[in-house]
Amino acid sequence: MITDFELSILEVLMSDARTAHDRIALMVGSTEADVTAAIADMEQRRIIVNYPATINWDLVSRDEVEALIEVRVTPQRGEGFDAIAEQIYRFEEVSSVYLMSGAYDLMVLIRGRTMKQLALFVAEKLSTLENVNSTATHFVLKKYKLNGVILEGGQDDNRLAVSP
Repeated sequence: MITDFELSILEVLMSDARTAHDRIALMVGSTEADVTAAIADMEQRRIIVNYPATINWDLVSRDEVEALIEVRVTPQRGEGFDAIAEQIYRFEEVSSVYLMSGAYDLMVLIRGRTMKQLALFVAEKLSTLENVNSTATHFVLKKYKLNGVILEGGQDDNRLAVSP
């Protein structure tokens, strides 16, 4: 169970994981010691599992291609979708796996250096798994917004001004 206090800390960290603990304490109306203890506890409980930076790779001279793959699978008796999801997320190329509602069962986000490399991953590794029935691959051509951050055109503040 998570408290309202912990939830307010998580919301601050989601917007900027670099926010200092003393600043978080001011924002949530607590002490720095309480914030530091709460964050350590949430890390230990694996509520907080990582502090990633949001990077606009299009501005960096690094070749990287991403693809979203819709996967239809046959769930395994006694394990449902978990066993096949685990098989998939253990591949080096896979960065995320989601159980989905709708026309397909899993959505898999993969990354690689070239489209050919990703196509070979799908053809030789993913689609050959025993419980995978079909796949549909969608290559990411351009990102406009990532993790709540607009990547192009600036971050104009379009909120209405509040006056006293």
